[in-house]
Amino acid sequence: MPSKSTSKLPRKVPAATSKLPHEEQPTPAPTRKTRDQPARRSLVEASEAQAAAIAARERRSLTEHSQAELAVLVTVEFTEDIRKQRMRKLTAVATLARQAAAIEAAAGNGEEALADNAPDLDFDASRAEFEELARSAGAIIAANLVQRRARPDPRSLVGEGKLEEIVAVVASTNASLVLFDHDLTPSQLRNIEARLPCHVIDRSQLILDIFARHARTREGQLQVELAQLEYQLPRLSGRGRAMSQLGGGIGTRGPGETQLETDRRKINLRIDHIKEQLESVRRIRHQQRQRREAVPVPVVALVGYTNAGKSTLFNALTEAGVLESARMFATLDPKLRQLQLPSRRKILLSDTVGFIRNLPHTLVTSFRATLEEVERAEVLLHVQDASSPMLDEQKAQVEKVLAELEVSGKPVLQVLNKTDLVPARELDHLAARKGSILVSGLAKTGLEALLAAIDEALVADPLIDSAFRLPQSEGAVLASLEAGAIVDGKRFEGNLVFLHARGPASLLNRYRRFRERSA
Repeated sequence: MPSKSTSKLPRKVPAATSKLPHEEQPTPAPTRKTRDQPARRSLVEASEAQAAAIAARERRSLTEHSQAELAVLVTVEFTEDIRKQRMRKLTAVATLARQAAAIEAAAGNGEEALADNAPDLDFDASRAEFEELARSAGAIIAANLVQRRARPDPRSLVGEGKLEEIVAVVASTNASLVLFDHDLTPSQLRNIEARLPCHVIDRSQLILDIFARHARTREGQLQVELAQLEYQLPRLSGRGRAMSQLGGGIGTRGPGETQLETDRRKINLRIDHIKEQLESVRRIRHQQRQRREAVPVPVVALVGYTNAGKSTLFNALTEAGVLESARMFATLDPKLRQLQLPSRRKILLSDTVGFIRNLPHTLVTSFRATLEEVERAEVLLHVQDASSPMLDEQKAQVEKVLAELEVSGKPVLQVLNKTDLVPARELDHLAARKGSILVSGLAKTGLEALLAAIDEALVADPLIDSAFRLPQSEGAVLASLEAGAIVDGKRFEGNLVFLHARGPASLLNRYRRFRERSA
């Protein structure tokens, strides 16, 4: 007890003495020395604050510089897989046409040259996409190594010779990171890290890191953590008996529980806990969705490849002011905004996360709560980058993910964005695509045609035409019709108003008692 009383006294004394100068300030006689002390003290404090601010800026710049790691990129192309894919796509008619073109060619290799250049275009675009992924993760590219081989090496993916080259490049560039544009098995990852003095990350882990950087909401952070833990669980590696935890007592002198088993148990417990939290988030979203569905407002979702300009188009349509970035996966959390169509119908437009080639399956399962907006949407707007040379491949990758989500049967509008970057001679070719809508979210062109197409695609609350005859005293009904439908042919006869309206059936049927009966 005495020790507690003495420990409290020093804390109270400064608080009491700090109030005394303010309370007893009028009593002492001011002198020149006491008048100069506050000014000098303020100058000293200002200089110290300025020095502290400069030091904080320097620490922040050093931290940002340290976060940007030097990375060596390793891109691998397997020719055997490309050959199989090409043969699957080649139909019998295409085979005959190819043979005829080869016969008619003077040199006899015109079509073969085109065939050889086709995978190069795909490979170059894939390599450029991987470089953009590395930059989005904050890496500085020190070197980019390329390898073409028939099939992956089971031990190191790239083979012994290429692995020695990677070791030499890492030593010469002092890189702290090696990024592989391919998924590594746990054994391959261990074998490569045993040879390299730096950290090794494969494609899936890189995408997960980018997702972790851009997750802002609690839900997004939980989903990213769940995907990271599920990816990390089969890749845990320990040192066996050297990491064992010994117990006390008789019969516990053996190796005990290894650290690897402990880590797995902790990760499994954390995964179960995150799933419970996400389930509560799912219940909250379901309740919010039920409240929204009480008022029938259809949902239209933007889907597409990452960096296709979905957020820019979303801002152009709704003026929401969400983040627009050229970095990949800049948008993780879904955004919902109300939008009015030309028919005066109101919809909820949803901006969702972008997809990418070889999207990790753990991300698809973890972000299922976020992607529920896609599952609940009535119409999907598949936004595509019209200026990308990999337009068709990116479209196929998005459709593959939509098939995994079991939403392929929904109405889909093909929206070709970024037409302002497409040369004029290619716009006609893009316009000839059946069912495609050409827009530019940045230049805000083609938006009227897009809104009209959304109007036609909605089937839950169809547009109908009705003629009304109602008293002028029904001002609330007139205001509601003019706000929610297109009214034309309005005329007044005495105390009555006659008008023709075209709008959603849910609105016009609400005032069916005022409909004009046909003769």
